[in-house]
Amino acid sequence: MIKIILSIFLLLLFSGCVAKYEDVQVKPNEKVFEQEDTLILFALRAAELKQYDKASSIFNTLYEKSNKKEYLYESLQNDLFAQKYERAVKRVDAQMDEELEDLKLVRIKIIALIGDEKLQEARVLALALVEKSKEVDDYILVSEIYVKQKKFDTALKYLESAYTKNYNEKILDKMSIILYVNLQRNKDAIAQLETHARMHGCSKIICTRLIGFYSNENNVDGLLSVYLRYYELEKNDEIAKKIVQIYAYKKDFIKLMSFLQDSGVDDDLLLQVYINSKNYSKAAILAKKLYEDRGDLNYLAQSAIFEYESHKDKNDKKMQASVIKKLKKAIAGDKKPLYLNYLGYLLIDHSINIKEGISYIREALSIEPDSAYYLDSLAWGYYKLGDCKRAYKIISKVVKLEGGDDEEVVKHLKAIKKCLENQEKEKNKR
Repeated sequence: MIKIILSIFLLLLFSGCVAKYEDVQVKPNEKVFEQEDTLILFALRAAELKQYDKASSIFNTLYEKSNKKEYLYESLQNDLFAQKYERAVKRVDAQMDEELEDLKLVRIKIIALIGDEKLQEARVLALALVEKSKEVDDYILVSEIYVKQKKFDTALKYLESAYTKNYNEKILDKMSIILYVNLQRNKDAIAQLETHARMHGCSKIICTRLIGFYSNENNVDGLLSVYLRYYELEKNDEIAKKIVQIYAYKKDFIKLMSFLQDSGVDDDLLLQVYINSKNYSKAAILAKKLYEDRGDLNYLAQSAIFEYESHKDKNDKKMQASVIKKLKKAIAGDKKPLYLNYLGYLLIDHSINIKEGISYIREALSIEPDSAYYLDSLAWGYYKLGDCKRAYKIISKVVKLEGGDDEEVVKHLKAIKKCLENQEKEKNKR
């Protein structure tokens, strides 16, 4: 708990929300004595090594020699880190007047009293501090004391009264923690945060807290709602990835596609979504864009494939020429069997250049010799050449392989079988 309080204290200490001090005679950036810079380095190094007693002592020496209050605060801060709470209280009392003019010293004393478990004394002083400062963090400091005393309802009421004055989100955040963690009023905590978000916007503090709560509740829809609002606030790739993950988990591919299109966060995933949804016209356009942006020949090949698949008239000569040109360029740089087979089958199926098509298929089979799809393409090539006996011998192997029951394979088998039977009949007639 004291670590939490200390973190709040550090925030306060450097927030600038403090009174000006009339007793500081020297400007902070003015060097007062010769060894000042050296001692600062020693003090900072000691603090870095967690030698807090030593750091406190050096900063105190700096204060005594320069009369700069900043060194006194640093010295006292290191007393807190060293858990020398009683010493810190005594030192503050020696510096502080009854009017509580130096608010930094008051805060340091409150932290020290909390650390020393003198909660009643800390509470009285904290209430006096907040009455004088009206600062948000001081309200939170008072609530921390009530929480440490396990007076959760009192802490909540105190914060609520402060929140209604200006609807400060830091106070609401602390309220939500007390509701959720200490009072187990989970729905109330979430409801208050959501109400604030609707009225004043979902800031980083509010969105982050809601994400934590919804995640703990395994509320996927709640998480998605917050992440979408958070993304509007901060167009951050990490937030976008969370949104994508949730849409994918929910299998809401229409909204996933829409978000990917709008955000541009992951074009590779968008391409996959287009492919899975058989939106080949958009897949062709996106693959072409990715090729132009990145120069990766895989995208060029994919743009060619989807250009063909999306075209209504598969016999369009202009479209065929465009697809063939792109595929030839792609395989010239990257001989992937998938692209070799696609190009070969295209040349064969449309009787553009059957022998050239067969050569591409054979090249694909040299890489993946047991592919049912590539063997089917080869069989179809020989069928188109009229060599049905050879075609039937190849496709007979295909039906025994994985993928041999594919609709296209079955169709080819039927055509090749019929061709072979016709050839046999013609042969017998002679």
